[in-house]
Amino acid sequence: MKLGAFSISLSVKDLVVSRDFYEKLGFAVFAGEVKKNYLIMKNGDSLVGLFQEMFENNILTFNPGWDTNAQALDEFDDVREIQRSLKQQGLSLASEADETSSGPASFTIMDPDGNVILIDQHV
Repeated sequence: MKLGAFSISLSVKDLVVSRDFYEKLGFAVFAGEVKKNYLIMKNGDSLVGLFQEMFENNILTFNPGWDTNAQALDEFDDVREIQRSLKQQGLSLASEADETSSGPASFTIMDPDGNVILIDQHV
């Protein structure tokens, strides 16, 4: 199963303070805008999303179809294929992608400790 690029999406109290902190760790703004309440920070292949007032808890995020530079991959497992595989393995999903659709879609699942995992395909 190819889940694509991995990042952690952090729910932050103050986007600018968090940006400044992660810049001191060697991260640079890769995408997003402060006025839109989110920034994606990058250090090598490591990605940290900073989101203010968008969700309550931190989220583990995978992007099928993208590499760590948000560039489309030629070959990848479609989000709907991943969803079907997980359901066949008996896992319950918190939200589901429309399996009759194509292109961008997402679903969420929770790990045994309640951590949210977002599988979010943009292509």
